[in-house]
Amino acid sequence: MINEGLSRMPETGLGVSALALSRGGRDILAGLSFSLEAGTALMLRGPNGAGKSTLLMALAGLLNPDAGQIDHAGIDPEAPKYGHLHYVAHAPATKSGLSVAENLKFWVDLLAGTPVDIEAALSEAGLGDLGSIDAGLLSAGQTRRLALARLIAIRRPLWLLDEPTSALDTAGAAWVGALISNHLRQGGLAVIATHLDIAVDGNVKTLALGGQIQ
Repeated sequence: MINEGLSRMPETGLGVSALALSRGGRDILAGLSFSLEAGTALMLRGPNGAGKSTLLMALAGLLNPDAGQIDHAGIDPEAPKYGHLHYVAHAPATKSGLSVAENLKFWVDLLAGTPVDIEAALSEAGLGDLGSIDAGLLSAGQTRRLALARLIAIRRPLWLLDEPTSALDTAGAAWVGALISNHLRQGGLAVIATHLDIAVDGNVKTLALGGQIQ
């Protein structure tokens, strides 16, 4: 892996206290509290509508809580707000009409601000021979890999992932598990909404929304 063996991530943590969230006038979550330390993954489980995606959006700063607090610990106060995290939504946020490489370069230019080896990142994501083709021609699984390639290209300590193995085959799901495992070994954090089991090595917790953290 490109980032394997690199220095540890900055020591960051995530704390949620008495959080209440709603969307479209409907109460989704109330009284939610948990804390995560560096090197930890939290798997969010629950049926559709339980609030998994809503929680990720709030953690990413895209949705204001109705009550409670979200604390991102260990973040440089001079750094750009939310510049320490990746939010990869269930929708892949790729654009047809641009090549595979141009799609990843867009995210690198937007988020990184430093030169990145686009070809190496695409190769690690299993797209090494597809950089020049229109992203609209990718399969659903390849499109998911392209969305996740930004995690490889741009190092950020907190990953917020919504159904990251969606549309992937068994090999693709194993790749996602290995990607997250390596991130945790470097001291990263990940909060992952998923209906499927993802094999991750390290400190992995589960939160069934409407239940208790385990």
